[in-house]
Order: sequence, then C-alpha cells, then structure tokens
Amino acid sequence: MSIEQFTTEDAQTASGSPFALENSYTLDITVDGSVFAKAGSMVAYTGDLSFTGKSTPNSGVGGFLKDAVTSEGTPVMTVEGTGQLYLADSEKKVQIIELDASDAITVNGEDILAFESRIDYDISTLDSLAGAFAGGFTNVYLEGPGHVALTTHGDPIVFEPPVTTDPSATVAWSRTTPDVEVNKNLSDMIGQESGERFQMQFGGTDGYVLVQPYEEL
Repeated sequence: MSIEQFTTEDAQTASGSPFALENSYTLDITVDGSVFAKAGSMVAYTGDLSFTGKSTPNSGVGGFLKDAVTSEGTPVMTVEGTGQLYLADSEKKVQIIELDASDAITVNGEDILAFESRIDYDISTLDSLAGAFAGGFTNVYLEGPGHVALTTHGDPIVFEPPVTTDPSATVAWSRTTPDVEVNKNLSDMIGQESGERFQMQFGGTDGYVLVQPYEEL
C-alpha cells in the first residue's frame, strides 16, 4: 500500500477488483459472498442480494461506528449474495484502498464506507479526545488482505510524518501513531471542538496520514 493509491486513478479501479468507482461519489462492489457496508449507503443493486443490519456494540462490526453525541452504535449492514452493489454517502468522494497481507490502516469510523469480510478489524478510541468528541474518537484498525472503501469531503491530502493534523479533518493513517496534544495558548473561548486547540501529532518518518479539506465534527 502506497501514497500513490490516493493520487492515481488507475490504482483505485484496477481490473478484476471487487471494488470499483462507478463515479467519484459512488462505489460499485461485485458481491460474491458477503461484504460489510455502512448502513443507509445503498443507492442501488442488481442481482440477488440480502441486507442484514447490526446496531449494537456486541453484534460484530455493528458497533464500530459510534455517534459522537450519544455513543450509541451506528448500524452497519452485512450484504450477502451475488450481484452488483452501489454505495454512496452524502456526496462524499470515494477512495479505494487495496491492503496486502502485510498492510494495515486505521480509519476514523465515520469515514468507512465498506470493506471486504475477509479483512481483520479492531475497534479503539482516542480517549484523550473525549473533551472534543463526546465518548472519545472512535477508530477502526483494518488489516489486510482485502479492499477498503473510505469517503472524504473533497479530494484528500496525503502527508508523510512528521505532521500535525486537526482531528476533525483526519480520515486515516498507516504505520504511524498519533499523540494528542492540547494547545494551551488558545483561549477556551475558541471552543473545544477546534482543531487548532486539539491536535494530532504523528511522528516518525514512515507511513502516511490522510486528511480531508473539511472539519467533520
């Protein structure tokens, strides 16, 4: 997995991939078995597909997306069968990543659109951001092999560490781990949601950080 995946169109729609771009805002998945998708993201499908919703933290992947206010699980669909599945999320741009067996990526739960069922995953929160996001900041660690589809507001920006980012604009990172810092030089009047007050500092010289040109609170 490399930075070029986010800057090369051909890398996102490789021949034979089960995940492809129908257009910049719509994901086309060839389903032959099962796949996980964000609930409510289906806009169309062909073939014989069934949809099962899961919405509690104890029901598999259903709890990995958390609402920043209520801390309740946001439903995730299991899609099973054979056919073509078309997904979209609020006109956000779709980014496709192919993870090799040695690849892993951590993604803001709000920004995951779909991933193959063969991918291993784990859920974590950055509790140090609890002051800015009620319930903390929920992330999903995804380990290949397999395809993952993310969504971004606009075209993403890819940085190599070291870099400091706004938590509300940070979509994903790989081979680097953030430290959360509070900028005490800014007055509390700015508001706790301010990315200038809470900052994610990614160190080292390896990996990359994906940022969108939008603060998603």
